[in-house]
Amino acid sequence: MPEALKSQHLFTISIKVDPPVMLGATPFGDRRIVRVRGGTFEGPRIKGTVQEGGGDWILGRNDGILQLDVRLNLETDDGHVIYMTYRGLRHGPKEVLERLGRGEAVDPSEYYFRVAPFFETGSDKYAWINGVVAVGVGDRRADGPVYVVHEIL
Repeated sequence: MPEALKSQHLFTISIKVDPPVMLGATPFGDRRIVRVRGGTFEGPRIKGTVQEGGGDWILGRNDGILQLDVRLNLETDDGHVIYMTYRGLRHGPKEVLERLGRGEAVDPSEYYFRVAPFFETGSDKYAWINGVVAVGVGDRRADGPVYVVHEIL
């Protein structure tokens, strides 16, 4: 029998975003795109900035779940670039999601917000991150999400 999952803190990332551009309804739900303006990340082995220009291709599914599809570039404090992608889900009680939609501060324990990031870099120094499976727990704030990301060991 495999042992239980273990993890360690990889980094905490704060992403600043523009307001969404609404694309409209599809058979699967409402589509919108959110542009990344920047941000920061920091952990015990890696830290730096989120580069401007990434985005989130969001599907507001017909079942009320928000499905995320994010692509962005990280730049470490020593100049290395890491491509980060993640898929995720956010959902919760209607009144909680309405408060988030108005930009109110909502305790993350009141809703479900999880992501599964993957990384890609040509950097020899940070090549180890190419083999990491990670999960993150999100906190949606008025100017963008904050995730505490853990590496699954």
